[in-house]
Amino acid sequence: MSTQGCLAANDWICGEYLRSRSGELIDATVQHVWITAVSVVIGLLVAFPLALLARGRPAFAAPVLGLTTLLYTIPSLAMFSLLLPFFGLSAGLVITGLVLYSLTILVRNIMVGLDSVPEEAREAARGMGYGSGRLLWEVELPLALPALMAGLRIVTVSTVALTTVGSIVGRGGLGNLISEAVPTLFKAQVLTASVLCVLLAVVADLLLLGVQRLLTPWTRIRAAKAVS
Repeated sequence: MSTQGCLAANDWICGEYLRSRSGELIDATVQHVWITAVSVVIGLLVAFPLALLARGRPAFAAPVLGLTTLLYTIPSLAMFSLLLPFFGLSAGLVITGLVLYSLTILVRNIMVGLDSVPEEAREAARGMGYGSGRLLWEVELPLALPALMAGLRIVTVSTVALTTVGSIVGRGGLGNLISEAVPTLFKAQVLTASVLCVLLAVVADLLLLGVQRLLTPWTRIRAAKAVS
């Protein structure tokens, strides 16, 4: 069967679909990447001070962790419905929901990373005259990066998947294509958009893994010594 006829035959794999709808696929992918990236960045900016608050003041730890966990348990459709009166049918609605979902993983991983910093490192830094701010940025955060980056990778991959749910308000990136194609069982569109979602998650995870290795060269040295 020629590729020209694969659309009419409604084949799963169809080169003609890729050629004729390339602009639509690119636009959906760009929107998907944009919503995911903005959500993850804002989530990190919100989670960091929350983690510092919970760590610095133990009385706030339980409420912060409890609230972020509660938010994570809310089904996505219910979450978007609750946010709808505040944001309307906009990208802000989807981004806010994704940010709230990211907090439980990011806050916990930041706290775990900071708690894993050896006390000897803190004492040595204080002995060299480091204040609390300098201690955090130059000693604790670099040593906490493996745990922080692990959480960031998990959040990014899950956000790529959850972004598709934004199709209920027309802001789901590739999810828009999937939701449009499912009622008519447009096989090529369903498969193509789904594969692109998977590829985005894989590429994002590999990129963050590369960044993690660049920022934490000592972990590779430690692993090499352990093997030898």
